[in-house]
Amino acid sequence: MLHVDLDQFIAAVEVLRRPELAGRPVIVGGRGDPTERAVVSTASYEAREFGVGSGMPLRIAARKAPEAVILPVDAAEYTAASEKVMATLRAMPGATVQVLGWDEAFVGVVTDDPEAYARDLQFAVLERTRLHCSVGIGDTLVRAKIATGFGKPAGIFRLTGENWVEVMGHRPTIELWGVGTKIARRLAGHGITTVSSLADADPAVLAAEFGPRMGPWYRQLGRGEGARVVDDTPWVARGHSRETTFQQDLEDPADIEAALRELAERVLDDVAAEGRPVIGLTLKVRYAPFFTKTYQRRIPVTSDRADVVERVIGLAADRIEADRAIRLLGLRAEMTMPDDAREGHTPTRSGW
Repeated sequence: MLHVDLDQFIAAVEVLRRPELAGRPVIVGGRGDPTERAVVSTASYEAREFGVGSGMPLRIAARKAPEAVILPVDAAEYTAASEKVMATLRAMPGATVQVLGWDEAFVGVVTDDPEAYARDLQFAVLERTRLHCSVGIGDTLVRAKIATGFGKPAGIFRLTGENWVEVMGHRPTIELWGVGTKIARRLAGHGITTVSSLADADPAVLAAEFGPRMGPWYRQLGRGEGARVVDDTPWVARGHSRETTFQQDLEDPADIEAALRELAERVLDDVAAEGRPVIGLTLKVRYAPFFTKTYQRRIPVTSDRADVVERVIGLAADRIEADRAIRLLGLRAEMTMPDDAREGHTPTRSGW
């Protein structure tokens, strides 16, 4: 199985639209105005050399790379480019394609020479879209995904059970796909700091720390094990989310409630298109100056729009800290899953 990852995808699409930007530091984020509150969606390799990275406040990115060209996000353009890439992957001989997002997908194929197949795939994508991609080859989805990082940019790398320990064993756990900063810190609290030490960790210790499902999963992850099948069943969203960054902090309770109602209506517009009821809510609040908390609540299964909105307001009233200025609000509505949805999960930073 192969993991295909488009190199600096959003920045690359922008450079195709504006060839004069080739070789220059390019930053994409928000409305392209670093004086506004927004974060970096992507940065070209040239911008990354200045320390600019995804998720960084745009004003800080502009300070780090003062010569960079800063552009607004154009989701429609990126979606169109992504669809062309995925169509190219599906046209590859014998390919089963599992789309992960705008810029990445798994490709399952039966071949005696995966490197040659990967080169043909890269050529096809470049010829059809003028975009470069890196390809990871693995015998599990996790290994293929991690392998891609060693192939960047525009390269190919194979990571299997044969070279897993050699390549990954000595590396810190945070380099695993599925382990973030908080999980790595909790693992370190038990003396588990490397991939090999996680692979050999006591299952009982992990289960006690992370629960009976996630504990064993982290140990499995340390061994690079996991799913070995690329599933092209159409992806079905478990939920929809939206968020708004306010250019001026919200402090008045009436303003906060109005913003929440508007946010809920936008999320529910997305949910309505799915035709499935809501079963859970997650509220994201970023307090000034930059402290973020999330609050979750299960709710009775409902398709009543007004009911969901009032439950959002109730969750906020119960959990939002009074007398604290708010710079961002986000809301996610989780829905019931259809009976024919893909079983299991794709591995992500939060699990399988």
